Amino acid sequence: MGYSCPLASPDDLRQISMPSLTDFASKRGWYLGKRSTPIHVWIYRRSGGRIGAHYPGRRECRIALVDHRGAKSNVVRTSPLIYLAQGGDIVVVASKAGHPTNPAWFHNLMANPNTTVQIGREVREIRARLAGDGERERLWPKLTQMFPAYEIYRRNASPRRLPVVILEPR
Repeated sequence: MGYSCPLASPDDLRQISMPSLTDFASKRGWYLGKRSTPIHVWIYRRSGGRIGAHYPGRRECRIALVDHRGAKSNVVRTSPLIYLAQGGDIVVVASKAGHPTNPAWFHNLMANPNTTVQIGREVREIRARLAGDGERERLWPKLTQMFPAYEIYRRNASPRRLPVVILEPR
């Protein structure tokens, strides 16, 4: 029996790659964190970061696993986040794909800033803080060069200002 799809031929479907799917989701602000996060974290940890350490199709977009303790629940959770390395610091953006509210991990880090981050096999102790206005202005062009969808998220999230968080070694 042959393949049947009313919207696309098999040749059309073969041309769709993971990067084009993730770009498609980014442009539409699809936030898949709750569904994909546990699987991503498990694979990343199990492989020591060999799998899951880069955003699909964008090798320059590296991913770290950031642990955070619930502000209310006190439960430790882990979020895979795109990051920018700046000297010894790690910079992340609380974008939530441009949704009108900040992600839970951001609230958790602001309430409990001392935590850990895993990059590849290495686990570092860090302290999270919100970037000051000057830091944010200096870092934003670097962040959007690395991951252009941040500009789409910024526009979609308006009037919410996407927080930029600095994870400093402690």
